[in-house]
Amino acid sequence: MQLQEVILCATQPTSSTAGPGTIALHDIQTGSTLASFKQTSAALRSTAIVNTRDGQGGFMLATQADKSIMHVYHFQKDQLALKIILPEKLTCVAVDSRGAYCAGGTSQGRLYLWEARALHVASGVMYNAWDAHYRQVNVLRFTHDGAALLSGSEDSGVSLWALSSRMLDDTVQNDLPTPYFTLSDHTLPITDIACGVGHFPKCRVLTSSLDHTVKAWDLSTGALLTTFQFPRPISCLAWDATERLFFAASADGSIHQVNLFRTRGDKMSRILEAVGGGGSTDVLRMTDEDHEAAKRRLINVEQPITTITISQSSSLLIVGTAAGLIHSYDIASHQLLRSISTHKGFSITHLTTMLKPPDLVGHVSLSLGASSPTDSRESMPVRPVAIFQRVRDPKSRAAHEVTMMLTPSSAKAPEAFFSYDTEEMLRDYSVFVPSPDSGSQASGLSLQSRVVELESEVQKLRDQLAKAKGINDAMWETVVRKVIIDSTGKRKVTGDSAMDVDENGLMNGGNESVHGSEGRKAMTTK
Repeated sequence: MQLQEVILCATQPTSSTAGPGTIALHDIQTGSTLASFKQTSAALRSTAIVNTRDGQGGFMLATQADKSIMHVYHFQKDQLALKIILPEKLTCVAVDSRGAYCAGGTSQGRLYLWEARALHVASGVMYNAWDAHYRQVNVLRFTHDGAALLSGSEDSGVSLWALSSRMLDDTVQNDLPTPYFTLSDHTLPITDIACGVGHFPKCRVLTSSLDHTVKAWDLSTGALLTTFQFPRPISCLAWDATERLFFAASADGSIHQVNLFRTRGDKMSRILEAVGGGGSTDVLRMTDEDHEAAKRRLINVEQPITTITISQSSSLLIVGTAAGLIHSYDIASHQLLRSISTHKGFSITHLTTMLKPPDLVGHVSLSLGASSPTDSRESMPVRPVAIFQRVRDPKSRAAHEVTMMLTPSSAKAPEAFFSYDTEEMLRDYSVFVPSPDSGSQASGLSLQSRVVELESEVQKLRDQLAKAKGINDAMWETVVRKVIIDSTGKRKVTGDSAMDVDENGLMNGGNESVHGSEGRKAMTTK
């Protein structure tokens, strides 16, 4: 089973003669088109994706730029699955990672919140609708755990909405929701929001604006951490999954890479420290860097940029342009690897990277049990999507009538690898886990038996030690005795040799005496 990463893009026609746009999936390595979903023209930040998960297929939502209509597509079918009539035209849309909530913003600053699904149940119930901003809502983002919603507007404000029980409670539906935090340090319209990893509120976010700045915020306190100032207005952001760096793109075609860690001290040091974090007075200006460093961190596309994203492996930067081109850059070297020119004449309005859906139309499923595309579609049912309510209906909220698809159960139950009777399991369990009734008694008996075992082991060790000492003493006595015998024999041999030498000496001396006396006798005779 081989996983494959793909690029999902949405396009919008740049002229009335170009025809409707599409939602397409491309292979990230080759750029080839894997699937195409037509008859849609979604504007910037008006496309939302729910991945295939929990045994059900994924779907795509695309709000039309010129109509108050939302198109719904399933990965398993290349045709339009559902048209949803909305209360009014939406300027942006967002869905949480589980596909439970869907939020939409309007040009009047109004927010809508629907329940897309509960577990495996399609809902469409409108939870709330309220005036959140004074001007148009440009961008909506859910946190990674789906516990909070961030909205950015042309009134230069970013509001954080916690999806708590108060916002979803029926008894307080008439009360105006209040934001968890309001991030109001920008001076011009908000253009994009990037959420960091982590559970709310222990996570950070980046916000970009036309005031040439990108600001980092801590959601646990609502405090401003750092302000990054750029030479041009920033239109879109892409944040690395490890939060090591982020990319800030301008509409003129320039992309700045901002590293959030730097080497401390001299160039030979390998200690890294975080950049910024000083609060509202901490401003890092990209123009203050030297020319060579700024050039290394700049990517010049030379085309108007509409959206950017980073691959799942954090090795590629994917750039969408207003001319319909999709560029892939290597993040380490900033080298252009390939360009996808399938959508020339259209504007790229949405980009994201994902693993190829196992239920993608025209492709073999990753399911081990599927042997053909037909089996794939049967093993992965279509995730139901209900029509969103246009107004809040207390009666439907109370009844909460929803549609649900039950997966067909197999006629034959799978055979077990082995049979384990309940009584046998309880008997084995009682061996390792004593019952609470015999707690103190069992513990006392176990301690006593343990003491007896230890005493017998100590006695056995003592016997072995005594035996080892006896063997050691016998060996020592044998070695000493042998050494003494050897030394005594050497002394005896040495003494006998000395006696032989003395006897020979005495004999020689006697002979000399005899010869001397005979000589004296001869001299006397003469």
